[in-house]
Amino acid sequence: MASSSKPKRIYDVFLSFRGTDIRNNFIGHLYSALNQNGVHTFIDSEELRKGDQISVALMKAIKESRIAIIVFSEDYASSSWCLEEAAKIMECKEQGDLIVFSVFYKVEPKEVRTPRESYDKAMEKHEFKFGKDSEKVKRWKKALFDAGGLSGWHLHKG
Repeated sequence: MASSSKPKRIYDVFLSFRGTDIRNNFIGHLYSALNQNGVHTFIDSEELRKGDQISVALMKAIKESRIAIIVFSEDYASSSWCLEEAAKIMECKEQGDLIVFSVFYKVEPKEVRTPRESYDKAMEKHEFKFGKDSEKVKRWKKALFDAGGLSGWHLHKG
């Protein structure tokens, strides 16, 4: 009998967000609500252990989750960590291994998809750093386009 290649599920939900934007307000409330309702949620400040290699631990946690919630905020795209998470999340979604929900926190989905405004400025900086035609930047743009096209929740006033 062949062994299953499906990843072992440890987390119910993986939260992807830009910490400096929303960690102490929206994400804190969302994490508490999920936790209080028995939803085992990965959040970096609670689940990463001292000494863990961050990128490896985050990618592993994404693969070990049933659901990912990407919270797009104004500064999300400025973080290459967040963009790597988004790319991995969308890759796992395409493979049928992950359910993905998008939350648009004070940004419009079209800003994420196309990109515009703060997302355009952030991607220009990444293109300057890594090269306009770099595979990394192309992966990130595709992930933003795909995730920005998902039906999600729009939160404009917090």
